[in-house]
Amino acid sequence: MSLSETHAQIRDMARRFASEVVRPLAEELDRDERFPAEIYEEMGQLGLFGITVPVEHGGSGLDALGYALVMEELSRGYASVADQCGLVELGCTLLSVHGTQAQRATWLTDVMAGRKRVAYCITEAEAGTDVSGIRTTADRTEDGWVLNGGKLWIQNAPLAEVGFVLARTDKSAGKRGMSIFVVDLSLPGVTRGPKEHKMGQRASQVGGLTFDNVRLPANAVLGTEGRGFHIMMSVLDKGRIGIAALALGIAQAGLDASLDYAKTRKQFGQAIADFQGIQWMLADMAKDIAAARLLIHDAAQRFDTGESATMACSMAKCFASDIAVAQTANAVQIFGGSGYIRGFEVERLYRDAKITQIYEGTNQIQRTIIARELLR
Repeated sequence: MSLSETHAQIRDMARRFASEVVRPLAEELDRDERFPAEIYEEMGQLGLFGITVPVEHGGSGLDALGYALVMEELSRGYASVADQCGLVELGCTLLSVHGTQAQRATWLTDVMAGRKRVAYCITEAEAGTDVSGIRTTADRTEDGWVLNGGKLWIQNAPLAEVGFVLARTDKSAGKRGMSIFVVDLSLPGVTRGPKEHKMGQRASQVGGLTFDNVRLPANAVLGTEGRGFHIMMSVLDKGRIGIAALALGIAQAGLDASLDYAKTRKQFGQAIADFQGIQWMLADMAKDIAAARLLIHDAAQRFDTGESATMACSMAKCFASDIAVAQTANAVQIFGGSGYIRGFEVERLYRDAKITQIYEGTNQIQRTIIARELLR
């Protein structure tokens, strides 16, 4: 698919940044589980945060296709860095679309500039895929709200300054009784749990948050009270485009590494790229990556034109993450014993790929959504 000049420029800029800045640090960041603060700040300076936020709110004013292109290229450098871009995109979308002028003035500019980090606080012990199962509550007081409860496996929880927290404000109203709160995570009563040690995407830090009688001002509600579930769900289609593109970037990096290795690694007196078995694996990687890219671009364009994009986004996310896992496994196979050793890129890519089948809605849920849309 041909790209517009604007789309080609943002893709090329993200590709250069990923190649020159991100990829050289990927092994160290993964090994040390270190948040890439210096990369984060530079991304803010380059305008790689808030890609679809309107220009009048300080964003780049691009579309979902532009967002997908940036996510793919950043992930090709290191998925943990792309993951940060995705988190900021969702947080900034919430602020831009649903935030008050005061909320945008307090948070949006600093978040897009990379000066403040965000956490998207939904998941709980009994509420992962089933968001309606959350137990965190916010009770109204004379001058605001009191927040109580806990979240777990929250991206950026160990270091975020602002959290978008989904809580129950009416225990009897089901999904209609949830609201989103913009929470300053330095407030008294907010406790951060220990950093979890993950299988992959190790530089993107995950942990828990506990809220113990955290007092919030009345204007901490994002959007309309009682509409929190629907507001959170409204950003999932874009979120799935982002994760699909992130998975695609991992798969593309696996193919890139496999091609280089197959041309230089010699067995039985010839490059392993000369063997048909290796050629077929490379061919399968290339065709699956091309198919995933077309699905992602189609979903993004449907989203951008205002069409119903839910099924397309679920198909893109499900397919891209499945092929990322399958084809990075093939990349490890092509590398042989070396591919199983820490320090080889494909070993990290294989670990990084797995979570893409789980977060932003498991692939079992994606299949359920696709079937539901087909049967409407």
